[in-house]
Amino acid sequence: MKTLLISMVVGIMAGVLDILPMIIQKMNKRAIISAFLQYFFVSIIIINIDLPGIAWWLKGSIISFALALPIIIIVSDQDKKAAPIIGIMAIILGALIGIAGHYLI
Repeated sequence: MKTLLISMVVGIMAGVLDILPMIIQKMNKRAIISAFLQYFFVSIIIINIDLPGIAWWLKGSIISFALALPIIIIVSDQDKKAAPIIGIMAIILGALIGIAGHYLI
């Protein structure tokens, strides 16, 4: 139960980090909610999954990027400039989530 609670708190923090620039840019509310939920659930998955043979610090980036790929594909059809930003944010936030999970659990 402790691990789930920690992963949820980390997810809330990662989600807030991702949506702050979106709020400042006054983006669509659905896009903001979608981004927040993406990182909330990605955090739970990253912290609670074990990938044998993958370093703990790399696990978060791999999982986060893999789960962001469908979003990247959809967004790239409408806005080609946003796709690399989403991918980079997925890698960075995924790594931070993995690091937080490693040191907090």
